[in-house]
Amino acid sequence: MKTKNNSKIGSRMARSYSLSFKNILFGAIAITGIQTTLSAQAPAKGDEPKVEVVPTYTKPNWWFGVAAGANFNFFQGTTQQLNSSLTVPTAFRHGQGVGLYLAPLVEYHKPDSRFGLMFQAGYDGRNGKFDQVLSPCNCPQNLSTDLSYITVEPSLRFAPFKSNLYFFAGPRLAFNINKQFEYKQGTNPLYAEQIANPEVKADFSNINQTLLSMQVGAGYDIPVSSENRKNQTVISPFVSFQPYFGQSPRSIETWTVTTLRIGAALKFGRGHLVAKPAEEVKAMAVVAPVVKFTVHSPANIPVERRVRETFPIRNYVFFDLGSTEISDRYVLLTKDQVKDFKEDRLEVFTPKKLSGRSSRQMTVYYNVLNILGDRLQRNPNAVVRLTGASMQGKPDGIAMAESVKHYLVNIFGINPNRISVEGRIKPRIASEQPGANLELDLIRQGDRRVSIWSESPAIMQEYQTGPNTPMKPVEIVDVQAAPVDSYIKVNVKGAKKAFTSWSLEVRDEKGTMEHFGPYTEEDASIPGKSILGDRPSGDYKFTMIGQDGTTTRKDTTIHMVLWTPGKDEEGMRFTVIYEFNDSKAIEAYEKYLNDVVAPKIPKGATVIIHGYTDAIGDADHNQELSFARANDVRKILESSMSKANRTDVKFESYGFGEDQKLSQFNNNYPEERFYNRSVVIDVIPHK
Repeated sequence: MKTKNNSKIGSRMARSYSLSFKNILFGAIAITGIQTTLSAQAPAKGDEPKVEVVPTYTKPNWWFGVAAGANFNFFQGTTQQLNSSLTVPTAFRHGQGVGLYLAPLVEYHKPDSRFGLMFQAGYDGRNGKFDQVLSPCNCPQNLSTDLSYITVEPSLRFAPFKSNLYFFAGPRLAFNINKQFEYKQGTNPLYAEQIANPEVKADFSNINQTLLSMQVGAGYDIPVSSENRKNQTVISPFVSFQPYFGQSPRSIETWTVTTLRIGAALKFGRGHLVAKPAEEVKAMAVVAPVVKFTVHSPANIPVERRVRETFPIRNYVFFDLGSTEISDRYVLLTKDQVKDFKEDRLEVFTPKKLSGRSSRQMTVYYNVLNILGDRLQRNPNAVVRLTGASMQGKPDGIAMAESVKHYLVNIFGINPNRISVEGRIKPRIASEQPGANLELDLIRQGDRRVSIWSESPAIMQEYQTGPNTPMKPVEIVDVQAAPVDSYIKVNVKGAKKAFTSWSLEVRDEKGTMEHFGPYTEEDASIPGKSILGDRPSGDYKFTMIGQDGTTTRKDTTIHMVLWTPGKDEEGMRFTVIYEFNDSKAIEAYEKYLNDVVAPKIPKGATVIIHGYTDAIGDADHNQELSFARANDVRKILESSMSKANRTDVKFESYGFGEDQKLSQFNNNYPEERFYNRSVVIDVIPHK
């Protein structure tokens, strides 16, 4: 009999949940359907009513409206003494129910920001039924309650992608307005002649009049009206979770309430006019953003530019997961080869595995152990410390450092007393940050390394000592590949104000099309070879596509010539390396830019600064990060020129992000990713 009664109650509760979910789902689908129908309507063919040009309005900052939903309440704990005059024979312990939530709301958040504020205050039903229990006389006991509150819920709103999806969290302050219960004790089914006790309707005693708890949740804004209207409407389905912490209805016993709220908010806001309506015309039109689109293709006169490149050397040796042996990517010499090793002849000692991009720079880096050994030979008073970092533990890190020490001692004959080793779990400047959960495999590959530390300026970068100082750079002289000043320059003046992003379609005479972007800055630079391939020249149609709710397109046609090497010019190249996800140069590099790079810039030169990132993370974020890095270097150099009273230098800066067509290196190995986190400075002499 007990099983039968519980089954009926569970069935009724399941139907209640089902109806609530169906009502909410039907409402969301209906409103979405209305929105779709409205947006799909168009004038019948041949209808040409006179209408005004649609003005452009911003999205509102302030929203007002109402939120409604269902509270799915879950009771836990013990309830037996209902009030001073009624203590039931058997305690109630579990229950559930569905209550109404209804509240006016206010929201504030700027359209292009991630953070905002929300405030709701209204009726909050926490009613429900406890699971049936049996008294000592085998009589069923039933208890239900109409518990309800006036709730005040301020929240912090967070839209991580600056989109319609948002999350919220904040405190909940509730004031009790109803504490009524209904209690019924039935009869023992084995004794039909028993008379049932009357149902008791009363109020709980010892009710907490004020509750302080918390909530977290998520929602999604669905525009119902056109964004070009002054008055805009949004419907926002949401879900929130309010745990039992702080939700004890009574000051006695242990009854708590946990609530899952599902509902929707209807919000109204007023935008600001950004474009005035024009006079009546015969066709519907939208005011297009005012931007100027230009593309410049240099003549690319053949000039062989021999570049004198000062290439930095990362003070890291990266190890493969599960191995404490030096990877065969690095150039490892025999004792007989040491006497022939010279820093200025690194092309003789080529690594076995090269990615094919910027091979001369990778040749420098993969000789890092030989460069260190050679410098230790030439500077007998210098000492180094090797710090191995491994997530497998300090002993594993020490084993990695010992492998490097063994190579320096046995191949270069370095006194082992000049080399100390230590182990760590993570390097002192780790790429993996607390709370990170994306692409951890790639990030941790970069943190499994041995760091080289010395206080000798003959070995390490000047101006700073410490375990994270780069090694002293190496100078390379070679014929430069297509220089940055040979790239196609694209400018969309006004794009930062008009668009959230813009991209390019490039179409040749045969209609073959390539896509570039998206871009968030007003300038973009594209290597001619990325468009022309092996063609010496060609005519191309460039189409700029701007996005900001609506799409704006602008076209222009240019003739392109592929850059080819010639002779008689020499430039300089310098590189600054940044830490993972950082856009501020370390102090050593800031001094390097001011004291070494700036004085070498000749009069009338053009300094082209281009920033890059590795392929870890979001592409749009990396685009912004690369441009921030390039601007960081530009500000330092411009400040240095200003202090020297020099105004004869022209600066250009670009951010290429993680674009695989433009990045300096591949992203297959951690050392390539570390070198891609860089800013390259090309100093072009006056022609």
